[in-house]
Amino acid sequence: MASSVTSKRPYHIIVFGASGFTGQYVVEEVARCATEGSDGPLKWAVAGRSRARLEKVLEQAANTLSMPALRTDIEIIVADVSIEESMALMCQQGMVVLNCVGPYRFYGEPVVKACIENGAHCIDICGEPQFLERMQCEYHSQALERGVYVIGSCGFDSIPADLGVLYTERQLKGTLTAVESFLTISTGPQGGGGHDATWQSAVYGFADSGALRKLRRKMGFKPLPVLGPKLKTRGSVFFSKEIDQYSIPFMGADPSVVKRTQRFLLEAEQKLPVQYSAYVGVGNLFSVAKLACGGLLFWLMVKFSLGRKLLTTFPSFFSFGMFTKEGPSLKQMEDTSFCMTFFGEGYSDGKDPALGPPDAKICTQVIGAEPGYVATPATMVQAAITVLNDLHSLPKRGGVYTPAAAFSNTRLIERLNTHGIKFSVRCYP
Repeated sequence: MASSVTSKRPYHIIVFGASGFTGQYVVEEVARCATEGSDGPLKWAVAGRSRARLEKVLEQAANTLSMPALRTDIEIIVADVSIEESMALMCQQGMVVLNCVGPYRFYGEPVVKACIENGAHCIDICGEPQFLERMQCEYHSQALERGVYVIGSCGFDSIPADLGVLYTERQLKGTLTAVESFLTISTGPQGGGGHDATWQSAVYGFADSGALRKLRRKMGFKPLPVLGPKLKTRGSVFFSKEIDQYSIPFMGADPSVVKRTQRFLLEAEQKLPVQYSAYVGVGNLFSVAKLACGGLLFWLMVKFSLGRKLLTTFPSFFSFGMFTKEGPSLKQMEDTSFCMTFFGEGYSDGKDPALGPPDAKICTQVIGAEPGYVATPATMVQAAITVLNDLHSLPKRGGVYTPAAAFSNTRLIERLNTHGIKFSVRCYP
């Protein structure tokens, strides 16, 4: 039996995949936050396949942050997901591994396995429901036995949504029964953008959606109980008065992650689950038309191997310039921000849900900077610091969890509020 994580390991945090597009920004965020350890500065290292590329990342971070010591003081660990021994050696050196290597459906499992077997907590920024749910199905018992926490989707997918629902529930003076969230993205003159790795995850995720349905049938969960009126599903395209623009259902991991959290809270704490639906604003009718054409082409192409090959080879062409192999520019990231607004309803204190319709409403928001490469590193690093500093407040003694399931009794929301991810109550429109 592997030993539990101890403070005797040389590093508090290891950033694995540090030379990737997202990983380089996680490195910078760890460097900024290295003074936030509970017992002095955090000791950390970077890891990946190429020492030369990792050295380049540290050089870049040293220049960007004006921290010349990063060039010499940060250890480099060479590790490859295809070489089991290298993964074991990496995980034996760190208390928390930040896994930035995606797509996770191809490269994530060896990291989870190595972390559990070698006693390192694992945090990722995965937005792929199939991978997240399969890791819970196959590794929760092992992680629980070894005293290791595996916490997925700790980036923009899905900390704002998952902790946003939790925050909304706590702010309502009564019982929250249903929440709808609406995501809006604001960009500058150059527009927004994403990196090719995110596009690849979407391509292969949609192509293999049948495997997710099969996995859920295998897990055999019963439907969650419903308190109050059943939350109505909106159309595939509709005009939202809440955010004054056309909207569509959010196709990312948020609904899956929130539902898993609500199931955990029901089973572990006997809390009645909150119904949840997620939507994203897409703008005016022209944007809707462009999205419909692009979406139809995407759905047709992901069904065939040649189509997937074309989509992943030419991401910029098929995404209308939204996703590129170079990723967004610094200017694009500086000019981009997100706002996720939650509209909740429920019952005020003392009101019996069996005696009438909901009589309480609440509106909350989570806002932050560019979601993929500014907000995501911030949420990921603060999740890691929370594991290090608030370990006693995490559930049970290990296991595979969603963010809100893992962090519901910690100070993570408080930490995020001081690191650019703001949670607040708004006036209900």
